[in-house]
Amino acid sequence: MTSHSKEVANAGAGYSGISVVPAAVSYPGIYRSGGKRLFDIAFAVLAAPFVVPVVLLLAAFLACQGVTPFYRQERVGKNGKAFKMLKLRTMVHDAETVLQEHLAKNPEAQEEWDRDQKLRNDPRIIKFGTFLRKSSMDELPQFWNVFIGEMSVVGPRPMMVNQKELYPGKFYTAMRPGLSGPWQVSKRNQSTFAERAFHDTEYWKSMSFSTDVSIVFQTIFVVLRGTGC
Repeated sequence: MTSHSKEVANAGAGYSGISVVPAAVSYPGIYRSGGKRLFDIAFAVLAAPFVVPVVLLLAAFLACQGVTPFYRQERVGKNGKAFKMLKLRTMVHDAETVLQEHLAKNPEAQEEWDRDQKLRNDPRIIKFGTFLRKSSMDELPQFWNVFIGEMSVVGPRPMMVNQKELYPGKFYTAMRPGLSGPWQVSKRNQSTFAERAFHDTEYWKSMSFSTDVSIVFQTIFVVLRGTGC
């Protein structure tokens, strides 16, 4: 991942935040211009008979634990437009307060958060939430975001609005964020937030039907190994 970091740093030199890159200018193609969206719709429809019952069962279990099962979080979408990403709840309700208190008391955690924008030992995670995140089942409601066109089956990891200025790449907003993607099937637990830009750039360049199918199959193996985070 060292070479990745260097390329990201070089790509981000003199650049602040993310910018919009017209998708059809340098990389035209049938799949980019319409085929990918058809793939997303077909995938979401075919997955619905399997995904919907599982989501409802998990939501019912969370509700029985006294937890509001669903929540929407604002993320950055295509062309920089914010959207509400749907997830099963894996964190306590006052997650932001818990995080800030934890970071204030733990300098090492603060350093980890600044570097990766995530924590290996996150105090915000509820007990059942650990299983949902490891299995990636907390992401299943996002098939709805895919169906209505806010997300894609494959694409960049959806970025939180307050992370925009930390992102050194420029191709993120040319694409819909994905349920899965190159970063999600990489060694993401060992990668920094900035290194996501490298994966996004490589995916932008290689985007095709075969690439998306390959990432979908890789995602299945990642889920089975339980390496989600």
